[in-house]
Amino acid sequence: MVSTKTVLPDKYSAGPHGLGDPEDRSLRKVETEVLIPKLMREKAKTEKCIMEVADFNRCCKESSLLMVVKCRDENSAMKSCLASWYNNDDFRKLCTEEYLNQRSEYRRTGVKKAMKRI
Repeated sequence: MVSTKTVLPDKYSAGPHGLGDPEDRSLRKVETEVLIPKLMREKAKTEKCIMEVADFNRCCKESSLLMVVKCRDENSAMKSCLASWYNNDDFRKLCTEEYLNQRSEYRRTGVKKAMKRI
């Protein structure tokens, strides 16, 4: 018989697949400082600041090497839009809840959800 003892606390090694308790809603430091902000940036780019990102991308493609000089306005508009969403508390709560639901589903099933690629 193989021992299933682990060095991780039960909170991180419990659950049906040994991936953690699916009902646990606590967050680790890496989740609050890295993973959730990453999700926020991705959602802001793909759902909230679509026009600004598209304008900046179009400008960069048209300007080639001179994009640093020619696309300042588009870059500023994109940064401003992304920053406004990044600093929005309701948006942060929404992304945190989405992250917790994804993590819970992963812990319950053992199957990672594929990230959307642009």
